[in-house]
Amino acid sequence: MMQHIILASTSPRRKLLLEWAEVPFEIVTRHTEENFPPDMKAEEVPAYIAKQKALSTKQHLQEAYHGQYTTTPVLAADTIVYFQNEILGKPTARDEAIAMLMKLSGNTHKVITGVAILHGEKEISFTDITEVAFHSITPDQIIYYVDKYKPFDKAGAYAIQEWIGVVGIKSIKGDFYNVMGLPVSRVLQHLDQLDVTV
Repeated sequence: MMQHIILASTSPRRKLLLEWAEVPFEIVTRHTEENFPPDMKAEEVPAYIAKQKALSTKQHLQEAYHGQYTTTPVLAADTIVYFQNEILGKPTARDEAIAMLMKLSGNTHKVITGVAILHGEKEISFTDITEVAFHSITPDQIIYYVDKYKPFDKAGAYAIQEWIGVVGIKSIKGDFYNVMGLPVSRVLQHLDQLDVTV
């Protein structure tokens, strides 16, 4: 049986994926600035940010609960959309979300998720990359999606499991669930390697 873990994320998609995988967990998060060195390669950014989230949450648990969680694994993740040498994070406003989707329309981009798992003194960090190709999407479709689904908490301003994914995505190469925000099968493999069982 899988050991109880800490999910250092408020993402509803990551919560859902762990539930589907039947991993027992609780959510504990600490606000972490999503900053990274300016010369860092885009492929390295999500894993770097995920590690900062995991470390911040682990430190909080140790300080707040006086060692109660010292053997509980902490899992954190971060996802970016990467297109034409530009990182597309979470849009801050309607116009920015529309502009992001206009860029992605008719093109192929990368969804990069970084994962960090801290378990005692052990640490695992990895990155998963999925290529996503969009059909050409009309401006009216983009405006409809943004106004109805308000994708302001999603990298690249879209969620693959929502309407825009059903009507707009031409193909994907890689892990579908990575695009949702967590390459959950790889997470399970690494938890197994860390012997996260009871």
